[in-house]
Amino acid sequence: MSFFNNRHILGDKRYAWIDYDRGLSIILVTYRHVCENMEKAGINLDSYPLLQYFNYFFFGFRMPLFFFASGLFFSKTFSRQGIQGYAKSRFQTILYPMLVWGCIQIGLQILFSDYTNSGQSISWHSFLDLLTDPRKTGQFWYLHALFSVGLLYAFIHRFVTKNTGLQILFGLILYTVSAYVNDTGLEFYFFNDLFKYYLFFGLGTLVAPYLFSSQGTARLLKPALVIPIFVSFVGLQYLFTELNRQANSYYFVENHMAYLFLPVALVGCTASIIFSAWLKKINTLKALRVVGYHSVHIYCMQIICMSVTRLVFVKAIPEMSPLILSFFMLLIGLGLPIIVYRIGLNLGVWHLFTLKKPKEDIAALKEPPATT
Repeated sequence: MSFFNNRHILGDKRYAWIDYDRGLSIILVTYRHVCENMEKAGINLDSYPLLQYFNYFFFGFRMPLFFFASGLFFSKTFSRQGIQGYAKSRFQTILYPMLVWGCIQIGLQILFSDYTNSGQSISWHSFLDLLTDPRKTGQFWYLHALFSVGLLYAFIHRFVTKNTGLQILFGLILYTVSAYVNDTGLEFYFFNDLFKYYLFFGLGTLVAPYLFSSQGTARLLKPALVIPIFVSFVGLQYLFTELNRQANSYYFVENHMAYLFLPVALVGCTASIIFSAWLKKINTLKALRVVGYHSVHIYCMQIICMSVTRLVFVKAIPEMSPLILSFFMLLIGLGLPIIVYRIGLNLGVWHLFTLKKPKEDIAALKEPPATT
């Protein structure tokens, strides 16, 4: 039996650099949620300034990267499935697990309100917020936006225009509207994230033929590209970090300086993809590919896993260093969701995670162990 389905995940049929990229992204997202979870619980991180600095530094490009990566696969998937198949697949693998685990998390937060960080922000109305204003429910806004962006892009591609350039132009218009909404503080519900990240999805579709070509990511590793991207990445992330720190807000640049957030996000995405391509080339840190493969499962369950970890450790070892606590929260927030998913498959309850039967993962449970 292959518990983690390594034969499939690490096989040649998958784009290794994509899994590396997703692995890096979900680790950065989980790190952000660890810091946020601890801050909301009143755990003082002032004695560990590097924890907070890294939280600012890697904040700008994590989420755009997910939308960019999703856009890479649009053309191939749409040409094979059509708009109905594409919409069905997105619902089965993105919106459905968001609804399932969103309801589970909200239910737990209500039942254990005396022990969680949610306070008065979570109520029975939060179940409706999952669909109308998912930002209010925590991390689930991302899956809602990912589903909505893909669906809108597919609709316009099918019924309005197949010209990717026009899609990019439309994305720029939506991004501008979102920038105005953020800067003025208007209430825009889930449309704000839909408008903000549409552009990144479109850019993913634009560069997909380049990245998936025969030479593909090998071209990204040329020094003529790597050096300027690395220098730009460090410079832009430093500027982004300092401006946010001065404003004492992780979202200052994103919400009030959208013209700067765009290059920060794009250069960050490019740097992450280059680093992922390099990891593929040297064929190391393969566990990162396993993490990336399970990014949606991790995203859905990590807040629950990390919150329980924090409560248990703080209760059992109240004098534990915040640095050590953050390490365990990060490790468990990444690892436990993968284990829960795999145990769920073994028990036949895969419907907790998707409506699209994960045939490859289920088949792996029946494989004989590898021999040497």
